[in-house]
Amino acid sequence: MKSSLLRAPLLCLSLLTLAACGNGKTQGPPQMTPEVGVITAHPENVPLARDTSGRLSPYYSANVTARVSGVLLKRNYTEGSAVKQGQLLFEIDPAYYQTQLNNARSILAQDQATYTNARVTAERDHKLIPQGYVSQQQVDNDNAAVRTAAAKVQADQAGVASARVNLGYTKVTSPIDGIAGQQQVTVGATVGNGTSDVGSGGTLLTTVQQIDQLYVNFTISAAELSMLQQAKSKGSVALSTQDKTTVQITLPDGSKFDQLGTLDFSDVSVNATTGAVNLRALVPNPQHQLLPGMYVNLSVNLGQLNHVFLIPQQALLRDSVGAYALVVGQDNKVVRKDVSARNSYRDNWIVTSGLGAGDQVIVTGLQGVKEGGPAKASPWQPSQDTSAQANSASAQGGQSAGNKQ
Repeated sequence: MKSSLLRAPLLCLSLLTLAACGNGKTQGPPQMTPEVGVITAHPENVPLARDTSGRLSPYYSANVTARVSGVLLKRNYTEGSAVKQGQLLFEIDPAYYQTQLNNARSILAQDQATYTNARVTAERDHKLIPQGYVSQQQVDNDNAAVRTAAAKVQADQAGVASARVNLGYTKVTSPIDGIAGQQQVTVGATVGNGTSDVGSGGTLLTTVQQIDQLYVNFTISAAELSMLQQAKSKGSVALSTQDKTTVQITLPDGSKFDQLGTLDFSDVSVNATTGAVNLRALVPNPQHQLLPGMYVNLSVNLGQLNHVFLIPQQALLRDSVGAYALVVGQDNKVVRKDVSARNSYRDNWIVTSGLGAGDQVIVTGLQGVKEGGPAKASPWQPSQDTSAQANSASAQGGQSAGNKQ
């Protein structure tokens, strides 16, 4: 009986010990809530710019050509200097054309004399016909002679005018104000195309260009233009009008040109080969720093995106569905939000849809969270990424040194 009473307390003590051991095995260490750096999304208005390259061309460019044939006698300007419209640039030997003009004038004088004689004869016969001294046939012949002589005078006057024009072409003048370029043909060379026909093609003597303002020609892809138009129709973008769209040129040394260009032309068709639309801007160039033919980098301000969100690039993730961001909700749970982000501004993505004002977007700590899981949010600062990168580099450097040892 005593032994039974002794075994009972020992059995209870064993059961309590086993229960305590079992409870210790099922309980683990408490899980830590991952900490993340977040930014608060605020709607902003962002300038919509495109960085591209373009080529400069003169505002006006006129080829100075020889419009008559002959020997080039003289150049009357300094190459590379400014010239005025109508200023004499070259002289072609005028001897042949002066002879042609003199000959045309002599023919005109002869035919004018013939016309005068015919007219006097006709007037005299008109007075004699009532007296019966001349016949009606004679008067009719006199009138025909007057008409023929008058027609020949008109033709001769046109010939004189044509000869005078050709003689004038021997004085080659500037068609516009601008900078006259290098002489293309030396003095003593024969210029022209071998004929004296007005309007025929001639030898290029030089080129005059206006560079007080220049055109810069560039392109934008049709896809980008279509996207902008769609955004405009939805009211999310305010596109600048052509007289407000500006172009900032970057000089070859990396500095900004001190004059802004203004968009003045947009093509209405797409290049079938490149899939791009041709655009052109007019740029003031008072100091002649820019020269035609130069390739320059430029930033084109195409308008302004309204009520969009700027999100750091590392905060935007992509998968097979598309772009998305992870957001810490009011219950401290991680929520996925699919967004639309096709453009960037500086170091940020421009999110046009998918986010709301006040959303806590996760920027750092993305690897430690999952959708629907908890997260502890704290404000993110750009300097945090710099420090983290520095610490990571230092740790890698220490590991490399340890491996070498």
